[in-house]
Amino acid sequence: MMEANERRTRVTWVSRFVRGRLLDRNPLRRTSDRVATIGAVLLMIAFLAGAPFAGLASRAWVDAAGGQAQVTQNAAACQVTAVLLQRAPAPAVDYGPCQSAALARWTAPGGKSVTGEVFVAPGTPAGTKVREWVTLDGQVTNPPLQDQAVGVQAVLAWVAGVTAVGVLLTVTGVFGRWVLNKRRMAAWDADWRATEPRWTHRV
Repeated sequence: MMEANERRTRVTWVSRFVRGRLLDRNPLRRTSDRVATIGAVLLMIAFLAGAPFAGLASRAWVDAAGGQAQVTQNAAACQVTAVLLQRAPAPAVDYGPCQSAALARWTAPGGKSVTGEVFVAPGTPAGTKVREWVTLDGQVTNPPLQDQAVGVQAVLAWVAGVTAVGVLLTVTGVFGRWVLNKRRMAAWDADWRATEPRWTHRV
């Protein structure tokens, strides 16, 4: 019995919500109600049409920017083989998996021998060869942007584009409803000023 009452309550709430937004000839329905219904429909259509476009456009832009960044970074860096000159020291404080700086030597793309620090696992013995990304003048640098990172950025851009459209349309809808409610209150106030004297028998 309780479940039936809850179901009836939900159906009644839904039916009231739908009936309150139908574009029928109900004499009690105000023009502002019809405007609100049309506005809500237009906002929904705008979201369904604009959100996918915004998401795809954002993703395409990030894909293009990421691809250009990869080309630029790959042209400005390359991988070399560095040889450790000393055993990598143990970390001063053990916080779990970490790396230690150790002195190493490698050959820059231009042929110059470079000595500097690289990060390897603690305890790595001298003479170990490691692959490092370096700039054209032989300085250690970060690896170029990877395809996986570009893909993640593209997905985030798609989500951001869809979300931005949703937020913009939501703000537009809230502002429109505020304007309609303000007009309703002004209309009710005008009606009351015209009706109240007759109700109170005042001239």
